[in-house]
Amino acid sequence: MGYSPARGQIALAEFSGGQIVIADWRDAQPKEPNKLRPAVVVEDETLFDTAYPNVILVPLTEDQRLAIPDLSVAIDPTPQNGCTKRCYALSHCVATTSAARVRPTASRIADAELLAIRRQIALAIGLE
Repeated sequence: MGYSPARGQIALAEFSGGQIVIADWRDAQPKEPNKLRPAVVVEDETLFDTAYPNVILVPLTEDQRLAIPDLSVAIDPTPQNGCTKRCYALSHCVATTSAARVRPTASRIADAELLAIRRQIALAIGLE
């Protein structure tokens, strides 16, 4: 289903919704995230072939000033997510990023947090 890679292309890592990854956004334009930073995979991995070259993410930040209350989810530290302090998933900053710029981790957010982020994305783009 969906995207098929060109012959000879390298296999990309598989990502799953709720997984925390490290995204390399260091060549961003002004006013865009411009550093190596954690992010949450928000795509439904069943919609894309594992060779699809992009992944849909929302960035994480520790800066509460960047978190719009109705469009961000507070993520408190747990052993499962590996966070060391409260951070915020910025749902309104949803972005598609090349999977080659994303490093997987073993950490993940709770299913309820992922659902809340997806609902906020729908709100931000006018679907709810």
